[in-house]
Amino acid sequence: MGERTLAALAWIVAGICVTPMAAAAIAALLGDLATWRGLIDTVLPVYVRNTLALVALVTTGAIAVGAGGAWLVTMFRFPGSRALEVMMVLPLAFPAYVLAYAYTDLLQHSGLVQTWLREITGWGPRDYWFPNVRSLPGAALMFVCVLYPYVYLLARAAFAEQSATAYLAARSLGRGPTAAFLRVSLPMARPAIAAGALLAVMETIADYGTVAHFTVRTFSTGIYQAWFAMQDRAAAAQLALCLLGFALLVAALERIERGRARTHLRGARLATLERTPLAGWRAWAATAACLAPVLVGFLLPVVVLGRMAVRSAQSVTDPRYVDFVLHSLTLAGIAALVTVAGGVLVGHRARSAPGPATRAMALGAGLGYAVPGGVIAVGLLVPFAGLDNAIDGFMRARFGVSTGLLFTGTIGLLVVAYMARFMAIALNAFDAGLAAVSPNLDAVARTLGRSAPQVLTGVHLPIVRRSLLTAGLIVFVEVMKELPATMIMRPFNFDTLAVQAYRLAADERLDQAAVPSLVIAAAGIVPVILVCRAIVTRAAA
Repeated sequence: MGERTLAALAWIVAGICVTPMAAAAIAALLGDLATWRGLIDTVLPVYVRNTLALVALVTTGAIAVGAGGAWLVTMFRFPGSRALEVMMVLPLAFPAYVLAYAYTDLLQHSGLVQTWLREITGWGPRDYWFPNVRSLPGAALMFVCVLYPYVYLLARAAFAEQSATAYLAARSLGRGPTAAFLRVSLPMARPAIAAGALLAVMETIADYGTVAHFTVRTFSTGIYQAWFAMQDRAAAAQLALCLLGFALLVAALERIERGRARTHLRGARLATLERTPLAGWRAWAATAACLAPVLVGFLLPVVVLGRMAVRSAQSVTDPRYVDFVLHSLTLAGIAALVTVAGGVLVGHRARSAPGPATRAMALGAGLGYAVPGGVIAVGLLVPFAGLDNAIDGFMRARFGVSTGLLFTGTIGLLVVAYMARFMAIALNAFDAGLAAVSPNLDAVARTLGRSAPQVLTGVHLPIVRRSLLTAGLIVFVEVMKELPATMIMRPFNFDTLAVQAYRLAADERLDQAAVPSLVIAAAGIVPVILVCRAIVTRAAA
């Protein structure tokens, strides 16, 4: 495979990822200006305000929990540190909307917590104040609980790959552990932390299930309401264009803020940091800090959902759930491989041939993560349905044979939708993995006669394999949880666990919805643990 072939494949991948967004943008620009004015005068300010508030809360929380937890388990030994190193990734297996169902059942007026509170105090319904979980802060908490692992995984890999030299030099100059972390280790890991935070932000602004359940009006809920409830495709496309613009602004601000800051490793890692043992209250404080997000984001929801599942009297051994699991695993596995491969192609092209065109290519390919899955699905169905009809018409006219639908309603097109939706995960992981590698290393390899494909396979891939493994894990789990695009584009009679959970929840059968929700989490736990343990083992080697 030559350099031109790699470049062509990269542009093809980027073009496929941009197609649904371009279709939505064209529909928005062709829409009536009266619709724009109506949106600006009515709902747009509310959508902007709520979306910005969610982004601020989720970004702050995800960085604090993810980067802080990654630093603690990487640098210190305390009770349970080895187990917590893996357990902190477990909330990644949960969709945010499943946590919303669990905490609504637990904290609502008729839930276990408030019922217990009234029983032990004798208070009546109006004798006390209790925070409303179905609110914007409640939605932000759900997002932080399930999205901080993005920051944690990438920050954990960045901290593990850092040489001890700079940190030990800061300590030898009189800096304490906290000061050395803030002045040395944190800036060196900032590209990875920023990449994880960007993924969390894009996931937040694209989410529909959680904000809809908590009645928080955002761009995403507005798009779905306009598209499916009001049947106003022009308004939905215009709101989608606003969401695309917001995502582009967030990505651009992150790049500008990062500036020209770079941290390049000089040769070998020299030395790795030995974990400092903690004792006394500091040890138990570290344990509590790492255990709290696991308790809130995984252990407690599992107990609540398990209680709901028992009340539902449904059996997890039902043969139909076996089909749901097989469908979900098949889609997730194929999508993870295709997305990571596409991310490598686009990321490598952007690095090997830097310039405005390749930067625009990489940025456009990654914007799908901020677009609701339903918009991507419709954006793909429109052009591919037209292509199907054109091919069928040509074959009928020329050969008298009907080809039917070759792309629409197939697993292949659904996988393409997943790739367009989650390409940002692979791109950010590839970029973060090479952030500490000087471009001079690429130049040296080229001067030694290595071609661009040889540089990719012999230099880049060995360096970023851990980051790509992380990206594959995240894509796998995200596809397991993905709902809107799957509902719209799935083949006939090819339901997944997420579709089944949504159907039951939409019918207000939350107890029954707990069963497929728990199976989604169980299916996601296994790859989460295996990949995280592989990362930990390689870091210790």
